[in-house]
Amino acid sequence: MFLRLGVVAFGGPAAHTAMMRDELVRRRAWVDDERFLDLVGATQLVPGPNSTELAIHLGHDRSGWRGLVAAGVCFILPAALIVGVLAWAYVEHGDTPVVGDVFAGVVPVVLAIIAWSVVPLLRTAATSWWLALVGVAALAAYLLGVNELVVLFGGALVAVVPYLVGRARSGGAAALLLPLVLAPSGDGRLGELFLTMLKIGSVLYGSGYVLISFLEGDFVERLGWLSHQQLVDAVAVGQVTPGPVFTTATFVGYLVGGFWGAVLATVAIFLPSFVFVGLLTRLVGWLRSRGWTSAMLTGLNVTALALIVGVSVDLGRDNLDSWWAPVVIVVTLVMLWRTGLNSGWYVLAGAAVGILAGLPG
Repeated sequence: MFLRLGVVAFGGPAAHTAMMRDELVRRRAWVDDERFLDLVGATQLVPGPNSTELAIHLGHDRSGWRGLVAAGVCFILPAALIVGVLAWAYVEHGDTPVVGDVFAGVVPVVLAIIAWSVVPLLRTAATSWWLALVGVAALAAYLLGVNELVVLFGGALVAVVPYLVGRARSGGAAALLLPLVLAPSGDGRLGELFLTMLKIGSVLYGSGYVLISFLEGDFVERLGWLSHQQLVDAVAVGQVTPGPVFTTATFVGYLVGGFWGAVLATVAIFLPSFVFVGLLTRLVGWLRSRGWTSAMLTGLNVTALALIVGVSVDLGRDNLDSWWAPVVIVVTLVMLWRTGLNSGWYVLAGAAVGILAGLPG
């Protein structure tokens, strides 16, 4: 199942989250919306690619440590292979096969899938007027350009206010303040490549735009291994191919060190996610079992959904430039409402529409 998602999951983390919800909550009922939301919120707490970490979390929930490894590897592998092939074509021929038409057709489908999945999740997360207000404020802050981490953790802290007020009225405020105060190879080039990607995967919070700045700082400015244009091309391939945007590292690795460079870069940038999720799996239950941490996790969930909506607005604003895109959105929403088809079929149909629309004449 995660292998199939890795093949058809275009559109970045927001789309990946929506597709996982459609598959695991709506179709298979492996988890309910509340648990799914808690895992979405938990992935925001650690560095790394959020949608990949969500896949790893869901795999662990289903089948323990074997599921953790299987879900993560299966979600990453198709994208890494596709990006690797495109990197080879880039090196051999000076450019990549045309994928713009496919992306143009897939984006409206992805936006419809996100809308279809986010609405029920919002109903589950925003259980009070205060949480709804937190979500609206978080969306507004994101669209105004406030840093994602500030929005995320600000929303989590603000969501605790009603709990604090309730505890203060019941005389339990003093017991609450203490935890709040306390919480605060043989080839040298390949070795440097591995360590640099490992560092990025270990510390990177935020969107793909943050990834670009890290890659620019290390591979263009510090090491001088790539030109700025090569980095732009690598990022573009990572964005228009399915699966995690972090597979941009696969492309960069191939440019730096060929086949083994691609392998090492991919392993290095995703390895911290497996470690972080392995450490975080038990923490989610602990957070949900205590009053003030449960309130923070709920606020984190609402804010994370607001960020997904904000990213979707950006995706639509930047890519919906054809007359037929709104038609595709409406048709996809109707199909999601009236059928139980896997969302991957809609993505493939959108890709076909994009290719046909891009044919000359």
